[in-house]
Amino acid sequence: MLDFRHETFLTLCSCNSFTKTAELLHISQPAVSQHIKYLEALYGYKLFDTTYKKIQLTEQGELLRAFAMTIFSDLKHFKESLSATTADTLHFSFGATLSIGEYLMPKILSRLLNKDPEMSVHMSVANTQLLLERLNQGDLDFIVVEGLFDKSAYDTKVFSLERFIPVCSPRLEWANREVGFHEIVECRLILRESGSGTREIFENVLQKNNYSIHAFEKVIEIGNMAAIKKMVANGLGITFLFEVAAKRELEDGSLSRINIRGFSELREFNFVFLKNSFFYERYMKIYELLKQAFNEDNKSEF
Repeated sequence: MLDFRHETFLTLCSCNSFTKTAELLHISQPAVSQHIKYLEALYGYKLFDTTYKKIQLTEQGELLRAFAMTIFSDLKHFKESLSATTADTLHFSFGATLSIGEYLMPKILSRLLNKDPEMSVHMSVANTQLLLERLNQGDLDFIVVEGLFDKSAYDTKVFSLERFIPVCSPRLEWANREVGFHEIVECRLILRESGSGTREIFENVLQKNNYSIHAFEKVIEIGNMAAIKKMVANGLGITFLFEVAAKRELEDGSLSRINIRGFSELREFNFVFLKNSFFYERYMKIYELLKQAFNEDNKSEF
């Protein structure tokens, strides 16, 4: 069993400061140093490289961080599962990014709850980075995200492949006609805040086409997808988003696609949980349930 010194280690990994770690754990800074020295002696390797006064994990430190993070998270979830051993119903707590949480999950969860009304579900909606932090801290069982992240650090399953598209008001000249990237940079761009999955993917798309956000004459950042779509529908600018997030507006004609020459983007929505978790089989069972409900919902639309 991992002891309190491993908690000190994980806290230092998170904040990269001996002083901040001491403050967060309400211990002295020398105590933090002693805990790290004990672990380095225990495992026989340096866990941190403090060259040039910067705190950086060594290769062995990275391995211990991943192992300890999973153990502490599993222990937290194990304690919670003990209280539910007498219940026959499934319960889980997960996180989803905005496009997924607002436009994909409601139908999926509705199908599951109709089949099993006693199912207990808690969903948090936030950007990719915040959800990864909460997953690492053991606050969530798993997350479903659209953003970019280091897949090698987690166990992942592709949940779906979704089209990433540019849209504008049907009144604008770019609606439903072929244009080049050099033309749309003259538009006002309305997009999500830094840290959101949609923003990261859009920046990645721009880079692939040898552009950046700075190429646009005017840029507005909005943290709410509904507000972005309304502003775009009113002709105030263009945006890039997942087709699933604009499905209703595309169908009712309040938004139109922009056909950018040579542009075609399919992106993954990923089901993510901590690597080598004790609850691997449980998470895979939940993944299959969510995936089945997703497939059933897609079939019902045809």
